[in-house]
Amino acid sequence: MSWGTELWDQFDNLEKHTQWGIDILEKYIKFVKERTEIELSYAKQLRNLSKKYQPKKNSREEEEYRYTACKAFLSTLNETNDYAGQHEVVSENMTSQITMGLARYVQELKQERKSHFHDGRKAQQHIETCWKQLESSKRRFERDCKEADRAQQYFEKMDADINVTKADVEKARQQAQLRHQMAEESKADYSSILQKFNHEQREYYYTHIPTIFQKIQEMEERRIVRLGESMKTYAEVDRQVIPIIGKCLDGIVKAAESIDQKNDSQLVIEAYKSGFEPPGDIEFEDYTQPMKRTVSENSLSNSRGEGKAEPKFGGKSKGKLWPFIKKNKPPPPPPASASPSAVPNGPQSPKQQKEPLSHRFNEFMTSKPKIHCFRSLKRGLSLKLGATPEDFSNLPPEQRRKKLQQKVDELNKDIQKEVDQRDAITKMKDVYLKNPQMGDPASLDHKLTEVSQNIEKLRLEAQKFEAWLAEVEGRLPARGEQARRQSGLYDVQTTPTVNNCAQARESSPDGSYTEEQSQESEVKVLAVDFDDEFDDEEPLPAIGTCKALYTFDGQNEGTISVVEGETLYVIEEDKGDGWTRIRRNEDEEGYVPTSYVEVYLDKNAKGAKTYI
Repeated sequence: MSWGTELWDQFDNLEKHTQWGIDILEKYIKFVKERTEIELSYAKQLRNLSKKYQPKKNSREEEEYRYTACKAFLSTLNETNDYAGQHEVVSENMTSQITMGLARYVQELKQERKSHFHDGRKAQQHIETCWKQLESSKRRFERDCKEADRAQQYFEKMDADINVTKADVEKARQQAQLRHQMAEESKADYSSILQKFNHEQREYYYTHIPTIFQKIQEMEERRIVRLGESMKTYAEVDRQVIPIIGKCLDGIVKAAESIDQKNDSQLVIEAYKSGFEPPGDIEFEDYTQPMKRTVSENSLSNSRGEGKAEPKFGGKSKGKLWPFIKKNKPPPPPPASASPSAVPNGPQSPKQQKEPLSHRFNEFMTSKPKIHCFRSLKRGLSLKLGATPEDFSNLPPEQRRKKLQQKVDELNKDIQKEVDQRDAITKMKDVYLKNPQMGDPASLDHKLTEVSQNIEKLRLEAQKFEAWLAEVEGRLPARGEQARRQSGLYDVQTTPTVNNCAQARESSPDGSYTEEQSQESEVKVLAVDFDDEFDDEEPLPAIGTCKALYTFDGQNEGTISVVEGETLYVIEEDKGDGWTRIRRNEDEEGYVPTSYVEVYLDKNAKGAKTYI
């Protein structure tokens, strides 16, 4: 089967067919290019998707990825990113192994096809030229034969005519002979050209054309084979990444199987455990019998009457709530934040009832966590004013322990870095001492002294935090003198309270609790703690006004009740805890939920923020 013998007369059709084959190859190249673009676009979208859901650095999201479910999700994102990388590999391999190679091959194929058909056309032109020569010699031979025949007839006619002179007959005879000679020459020339043409024609149809067509056939078959190989490569490129994609999917499955719900539950406990004990039973208050006061109670009531009328932190409160028990609030609810009850100098709500005295003192004296709650009042106020305690005493015990442990670990890492730096400087100084040409040893003394001072500072800081950590963990009975100074004035003031409580218990012959002595000491301490701290404060200037959007009862300590539509003065902005401090008149001020009021700040007021 050969195109040269079977298709010797189909030159034009072969030319069209080979051009169609090149068009098919170019179409396949275009298909692969579009596939690579799709793979790149898909990989880019997968990478953007993975990046979009990655946790942001130094944010709350980063802390959430301690949980195994979040870690599994993070692994899924990373595996998805790797999965996208495999699609990029597919695109790159298809481009390098298929598209670029086929593009070069198409250019070579076009040049080869052009060369073959140029040779075919050249052979066609040559045979056509031979054919034209043959036709020309044939017509000339035919013309000469006719001319010789007419000359012969004319000579015979002249020779038979008796009236013609002999000279005319001789002339006609010579003319006839000349024509016969020319006819013989044309015959010989025609015969020669015919033989040559027949030879060229045999060469053309049996040698040149079969050779050219065979080359074209081979070229076309190579194109077909190359197209098939490209299709195999197309499949192999995909097949090569299947194992890696399988590993990515296996990684996602492994991450999903690593999810431990029990571990996540334990992490929730570690993250939010306060360390407080649950509240005890509430005592029964019998209102059916007249209240009988003991002598100590009456004397204490008189002392309270002779002193200040009401302790500012809770004169008309309904009773201090446990830290994690929240009151119901009207919709829309304010943001979950520290309660304004932590502010001791806020005005009191007129709707609150006076709680029984015995319940007040039982609440003060029955448990140590209660005293801790009162100590947290001052810390809550410090947070309101923007000062964070260095010892994290504003946090519950368990959370405080975690923060202190984290701080100690950070300080130990910093100490280790400084120690390594000191050792490196010391080694460098020894090298300089042994080889003075390398540097001056004295130039390192200042740096060495500075590093040593940093180490000493960090160690003192670490000891301070370790002392606080030991106190929280119960390894130390009480704070050291330095830690006590660091913790602030309130801890010093509350120490007599605890001591008095202990003395009161010890003074009882049977070890029972003596209520009278503890009540008196407790009231005195509280009066000193809160009245002295907040009585001398100057009233804050108004920085704007606000309009109440909803009615707020203000039943907790430090809050103020407002009526919907009421206009009041703003004296302190929301510090991020969801509460705004307002004033009705000189004697009435307190906190309301920020979501309950619409604030209009005065740009010229001192301390007011400027909103653009």
